[in-house]
Amino acid sequence: MLGLLKKFQAGFAKTVAAIGEKTGALFGRKPIDASLLETLEEALYTADFGVETTGEILEEIKAAYKKDHDLRGQAAAAIGAAVLQRVLAGAEGRLEPGPASAGNPVVIAMIGVNGSGKTTTSAKLAWRLKQEGRGVTLAACDTFRAAAVEQLRTWGQRLNLEIVASHTGADAAAVAFDAWQAAQSRGREYLIVDTAGRLHTKSNLMEELAKIRRVLQKHDPAAPQHRWLVVDGSLGSNSIEQAKVFHQSFGLTGLVVTKLDGTSRGGAIVGIYRQLKIPIYFIGLGEKAEDLQPFSVEDYAKAVFGVEG
Repeated sequence: MLGLLKKFQAGFAKTVAAIGEKTGALFGRKPIDASLLETLEEALYTADFGVETTGEILEEIKAAYKKDHDLRGQAAAAIGAAVLQRVLAGAEGRLEPGPASAGNPVVIAMIGVNGSGKTTTSAKLAWRLKQEGRGVTLAACDTFRAAAVEQLRTWGQRLNLEIVASHTGADAAAVAFDAWQAAQSRGREYLIVDTAGRLHTKSNLMEELAKIRRVLQKHDPAAPQHRWLVVDGSLGSNSIEQAKVFHQSFGLTGLVVTKLDGTSRGGAIVGIYRQLKIPIYFIGLGEKAEDLQPFSVEDYAKAVFGVEG
């Protein structure tokens, strides 16, 4: 099993490569110069770190260079990682243990557009909680998309997960209602609700999400305690606009950023957090169940800049 930093490094290999290919000396031992700083700037923009964060990284490296003209690439990389850690201070979401078996389940509503990896992430999260000894029920509430229910069932069979589902086209809120009852009666700590990512119009989608919320609140006024947006990290800055829309309509409490292993645009995480200040709970670093990892600011920053230890 890879250590967490190693897993982050492997997951962000394309982002690191995108920076490293343009700044060959950055992770080496050569002194920093103006040419290298220019190529680093280009690399950070390409990786979607945005104007503000890129500017802060470059300014700090330049300031260090003025003090020490023998500044080496490895030292510059460490400065870049330190800036990212400062920018992302407070970004780590931590899922606290659910209630005792006699209490109501903690509900996590998984939200996001089709293609973001929402259904797969729901299954991986359920598996992760189960591995930690938590009782978990999954609700297949993406009843609009035929493949979604089957996809969740397939994951359920593969990972031995407990799923409440109905047929395609069923009332998603009714499925959520039944799933909550099942989770509560079985003493499960968590209920993970996989919701639809697309209906006929955006207003229809938002109304369905609101209906699921109303129905769950008939059981427990606090539900859903968590409303997490699953975003495709490869979309870069487009994911920020997506997050804004869902946040305005549903009041997001957290983010899960997926598909970061397949993109060179790993800086999208920074832009999303800077704009919305919504904590990031997990990130997707691969296709296996164990590739859904808790977000670590330190490991992310070090992995992106190739800083060891």
